[in-house]
Amino acid sequence: MLSSGVVIVRPTGKNNLFLLLRAFKYWDFPKGLVEEGEDPLEAACREAKEETGLTDFDFRWGDLYQETEPYGRGKVARYYIAETPQSEIQLPISAELGRPEHHEARWMSYEEARLVLVPRVQKILDWANGVLQKEGAHGPD
Repeated sequence: MLSSGVVIVRPTGKNNLFLLLRAFKYWDFPKGLVEEGEDPLEAACREAKEETGLTDFDFRWGDLYQETEPYGRGKVARYYIAETPQSEIQLPISAELGRPEHHEARWMSYEEARLVLVPRVQKILDWANGVLQKEGAHGPD
């Protein structure tokens, strides 16, 4: 089963901030299941919009992605990287749940994000941060 998501980055003057969403005690990047016949990149973009209210994404790195090792019942999460100038996050009500899917959204520095993520998702953060550093994007101080 494939899930697809986006590591959303917002450049600031000194470094990049990463958008993380919290459901109960679990932090992750916006992501969700790829629907039948849906392109994984399109699914990632759809999920990011649905879960955050953000609409302005720049996939500067194209379809470059990293996947997690299988977890749960063989689920794999694929993540792409996108930049946004937007900072205001909305946690819309999920029609399926009758409440927002997530309890909190927060922009975090690389160091802050690394502290709250489980090892499987830390690897995605490390990969994305490496891509940003390599491409000459803003990086941690």
